[in-house]
Amino acid sequence: MIPVVSYARISADQERDEHGIQHQHKVNRQTAERLGWIVVDEFTDNDKSAAKSGVVRDEFETMVRALRTGKLQDGRAIRGTVVMVEDRLVRRPGDYERFVEALTYREGRVYADQRGPKDLYSEDVESMGLIGAVIAKMEVRKMQRRMRNDHRRRALAGEPPAGGNRPFGWKDDRRTLDRDEATLVAKAAEQYVSGRGLNSIVRAWQEAGIKTTTGREWTTTSLKVLLRNPRLCGWRMINGELVRGPDGQPIVGQWDAIITPEQWMAVNAIFTARKGHLVNGSGSTSPLPQDFREHKHLLTSFLRCGRIRPDGTMCGARLRVTRQRDCVQHIYSCPPKSSGGCGGLGRRGDKVDEFISEAVLAKLEERSTAAQDVGPWPGEEDLKAVEDQIKELREQWRTRKISNALFFEEIPALESEQTRLRAERERYALTAQRAAADMTDIRRRWYSEDDEDRLDISQKRAYIREALHAVIIHPVGKGNGSRTKFNPDLLEPFWRED
Repeated sequence: MIPVVSYARISADQERDEHGIQHQHKVNRQTAERLGWIVVDEFTDNDKSAAKSGVVRDEFETMVRALRTGKLQDGRAIRGTVVMVEDRLVRRPGDYERFVEALTYREGRVYADQRGPKDLYSEDVESMGLIGAVIAKMEVRKMQRRMRNDHRRRALAGEPPAGGNRPFGWKDDRRTLDRDEATLVAKAAEQYVSGRGLNSIVRAWQEAGIKTTTGREWTTTSLKVLLRNPRLCGWRMINGELVRGPDGQPIVGQWDAIITPEQWMAVNAIFTARKGHLVNGSGSTSPLPQDFREHKHLLTSFLRCGRIRPDGTMCGARLRVTRQRDCVQHIYSCPPKSSGGCGGLGRRGDKVDEFISEAVLAKLEERSTAAQDVGPWPGEEDLKAVEDQIKELREQWRTRKISNALFFEEIPALESEQTRLRAERERYALTAQRAAADMTDIRRRWYSEDDEDRLDISQKRAYIREALHAVIIHPVGKGNGSRTKFNPDLLEPFWRED
């Protein structure tokens, strides 16, 4: 009996359970038995396309290495391969060449599919197999083009995407809202625009036992994908671009929307044009890193030491939280020199938290009041004029009234201006949405005694991050009276610009 291995691959459009794989291997074993071979091992790649260049089929690669050496990892000898059909083995010429090279590395190797054995040592057979792989690749490309064209056609017709899992917020028909899920999504979008972080929302959903449509736990990544999807407001996006009609306006889909276009643009503006920098020790700024930790104190990472070193530069180190035996409250203090600080500054944490909380709430209330009178976006006419220019230029190029050189020289600047104005419109929508936030309720919940109603630390920190970059705490200095007396004038907030 000649020892061989069996290979099977189940694609995403086929059966996903073990029955399908077992069926293929059963057919492979039957083929091997008819030829007097024996299957000593089986290799299976489930839901891994053989046509995509970026997909690594681990089992296929392991089998190729085993064929080249003539033995499995446990030392058992093998002399060939049996598969159900050849295009389940390879669909790219490069993979076929590697497979044939490995199998024919030594003499006497065997290969068979459901139709029978093939002599891969024969140049004619190898050439036919290579041609078959090329044809299979061409067919895959045709299928991919048909799928892309179908996605585009459905999008232009306003139809929801076909296939895949049910989108969260809608029922199985993908058009009618699931009221419970849609309410959660709408509230999450509103809270995110108001300043609540993704981590805080995800933790609340996890604690409430809310699952995705596939039954998995929500993560910040999955929530971000959900909120960035323009499907929420009835629009459609393909390859990162909104699907627009001939008039340049987004096509409205034939499904119920969860939020308004203005709300989605406000959410998207945060993701695509998020502002925020930290103040470094030298006074320069750097991008604000994402905050994934569950903080126990309100202002850690926001507070900076303002003590001046002997060389005239500011310390600028982030203050840490410490506790002293004779103090009930926490202390914000500069770390020692061995940890990058100066160790020469400390301040009562409860007093600092109270003052900065009031300052942040006042600043947010001030911005909310000012933003309520923003009115409609003043750049709408400018955007329409640019879109009309682009449309006219493309029509002139299509009808050959202008040359290729002129078209490709003029179109980049117009498209760049169009992108800038659309981003500006999203930021404007964000300002309007934030103006609609009820700051009275936020202030009440900030100090609420009810654990369930009160904003948690992460929510408060999100509002603080929305309002300011950092707070420099200056030293009391000699001759300024008792060090135990809290002086708010020594706290210097660096506010974010509107």
